[in-house]
Amino acid sequence: QVQLVESGGGLVQAEGSLRLSCAASGRAVSTYAMGWFRQALGKEREFAAGISRSGGSKYYADSVKGRFTISRDNAKNTVTLQMNSLKPEDTAVYYCGANMAVLPAQTSEEYDYWGQGTQVTVSS
Repeated sequence: QVQLVESGGGLVQAEGSLRLSCAASGRAVSTYAMGWFRQALGKEREFAAGISRSGGSKYYADSVKGRFTISRDNAKNTVTLQMNSLKPEDTAVYYCGANMAVLPAQTSEEYDYWGQGTQVTVSS
Protein backbone atom coordinates (compact mmCIF):
# COMPACT_ATOMS: atom_id res chain seq x y z
CA GLN A 1 0.00 0.00 0.00
CA VAL A 2 1.16 3.54 -0.71
CA GLN A 3 0.00 6.91 0.59
CA LEU A 4 0.17 9.91 -1.73
CA VAL A 5 0.20 13.59 -0.80
CA GLU A 6 0.07 16.33 -3.43
CA SER A 7 1.34 19.87 -2.95
CA GLY A 8 2.20 22.94 -4.98
CA GLY A 9 -1.20 24.07 -6.17
CA GLY A 10 -2.37 27.66 -5.99
CA LEU A 11 -3.61 30.69 -7.89
CA VAL A 12 -1.64 31.84 -10.91
CA GLN A 13 -2.24 34.17 -13.83
CA ALA A 14 -2.56 32.88 -17.37
CA GLU A 15 0.82 32.08 -18.97
CA GLY A 16 2.27 31.49 -15.52
CA SER A 17 3.82 28.32 -14.11
CA LEU A 18 3.28 25.96 -11.21
CA ARG A 19 5.14 22.88 -10.04
CA LEU A 20 3.10 20.14 -8.41
CA SER A 21 4.71 17.48 -6.26
CA CYS A 22 3.42 14.10 -5.15
CA ALA A 23 5.15 12.59 -2.14
CA ALA A 24 4.72 8.86 -1.54
CA SER A 25 5.07 6.91 1.67
CA GLY A 26 4.59 3.28 2.52
CA ARG A 27 5.44 1.02 -0.40
CA ALA A 28 8.17 2.34 -2.70
CA VAL A 29 6.82 4.49 -5.53
CA SER A 30 9.14 2.61 -7.91
CA THR A 31 6.62 -0.24 -7.70
CA TYR A 32 4.04 1.84 -9.56
CA ALA A 33 3.47 3.64 -12.78
CA MET A 34 2.26 7.12 -11.81
CA GLY A 35 -0.22 9.53 -13.26
CA TRP A 36 -1.52 13.02 -12.82
CA PHE A 37 -5.23 13.53 -13.38
CA ARG A 38 -7.37 16.60 -13.03
CA GLN A 39 -11.00 17.26 -12.31
CA ALA A 40 -12.66 20.56 -13.09
CA LEU A 41 -15.86 21.58 -11.33
CA GLY A 42 -18.78 19.60 -12.70
CA LYS A 43 -16.61 17.45 -14.94
CA GLU A 44 -15.15 13.96 -14.79
CA ARG A 45 -11.61 13.24 -13.74
CA GLU A 46 -9.35 13.27 -16.78
CA PHE A 47 -5.85 12.09 -17.54
CA ALA A 48 -3.20 14.81 -17.80
CA ALA A 49 0.16 13.01 -17.71
CA GLY A 50 1.65 9.63 -16.85
CA ILE A 51 5.08 8.13 -16.34
CA SER A 52 6.30 4.55 -16.36
CA ARG A 53 7.89 2.84 -13.38
CA SER A 54 11.40 3.55 -14.58
CA GLY A 55 10.61 7.06 -15.82
CA GLY A 56 11.68 6.12 -19.31
CA SER A 57 8.23 6.52 -20.87
CA LYS A 58 6.01 9.56 -20.49
CA TYR A 59 2.53 10.23 -21.79
CA TYR A 60 0.51 13.42 -22.04
CA ALA A 61 -3.02 14.43 -22.89
CA ASP A 62 -3.17 16.46 -26.09
CA SER A 63 -4.46 19.43 -24.12
CA VAL A 64 -1.25 19.70 -22.06
CA LYS A 65 1.36 18.38 -24.47
CA GLY A 66 4.24 20.82 -24.86
CA ARG A 67 3.28 22.72 -21.71
CA PHE A 68 3.41 20.11 -18.92
CA THR A 69 6.31 17.86 -17.98
CA ILE A 70 6.05 14.86 -15.70
CA SER A 71 9.08 13.44 -13.91
CA ARG A 72 9.88 11.13 -11.03
CA ASP A 73 12.64 10.54 -8.52
CA ASN A 74 12.31 7.00 -7.24
CA ALA A 75 15.09 7.50 -4.73
CA LYS A 76 13.11 10.34 -3.14
CA ASN A 77 9.72 8.69 -3.68
CA THR A 78 8.37 11.74 -5.49
CA VAL A 79 6.60 12.53 -8.74
CA THR A 80 6.49 16.05 -10.14
CA LEU A 81 4.34 17.85 -12.69
CA GLN A 82 5.86 21.04 -14.08
CA MET A 83 3.12 23.15 -15.63
CA ASN A 84 4.05 26.06 -17.90
CA SER A 85 2.02 28.44 -20.06
CA LEU A 86 -1.02 27.80 -17.93
CA LYS A 87 -4.46 28.59 -19.29
CA PRO A 88 -7.75 29.27 -17.49
CA GLU A 89 -9.02 25.93 -18.78
CA ASP A 90 -6.29 24.20 -16.74
CA THR A 91 -8.18 25.19 -13.59
CA ALA A 92 -9.01 22.00 -11.69
CA VAL A 93 -8.16 19.86 -8.72
CA TYR A 94 -5.07 17.86 -9.63
CA TYR A 95 -4.67 14.33 -8.31
CA CYS A 96 -1.68 12.04 -8.20
CA GLY A 97 -2.41 8.36 -8.75
CA ALA A 98 -0.45 5.12 -8.45
CA ASN A 99 -1.09 2.31 -10.92
CA MET A 100 0.29 -1.18 -10.27
CA ALA A 101 1.58 -1.60 -13.80
CA VAL A 102 4.74 -0.92 -15.76
CA LEU A 103 3.09 1.73 -17.93
CA PRO A 104 0.60 4.32 -16.69
CA ALA A 105 -3.06 3.86 -17.53
CA GLN A 106 -4.97 6.79 -18.96
CA THR A 107 -8.27 5.94 -17.29
CA SER A 108 -8.80 6.71 -13.62
CA GLU A 109 -10.56 3.38 -12.93
CA GLU A 110 -7.28 1.52 -13.35
CA TYR A 111 -5.48 3.38 -10.58
CA ASP A 112 -5.09 1.76 -7.21
CA TYR A 113 -4.23 4.69 -4.98
CA TRP A 114 -4.94 8.42 -5.01
CA GLY A 115 -3.85 11.49 -3.14
CA GLN A 116 -6.29 14.04 -1.75
CA GLY A 117 -5.73 16.51 -4.59
CA THR A 118 -4.42 20.05 -4.87
CA GLN A 119 -6.33 22.98 -6.34
CA VAL A 120 -4.92 24.83 -9.33
CA THR A 121 -6.67 28.04 -10.36
CA VAL A 122 -5.57 29.99 -13.42
CA SER A 123 -6.96 33.50 -13.81
CA SER A 124 -7.31 35.23 -17.17
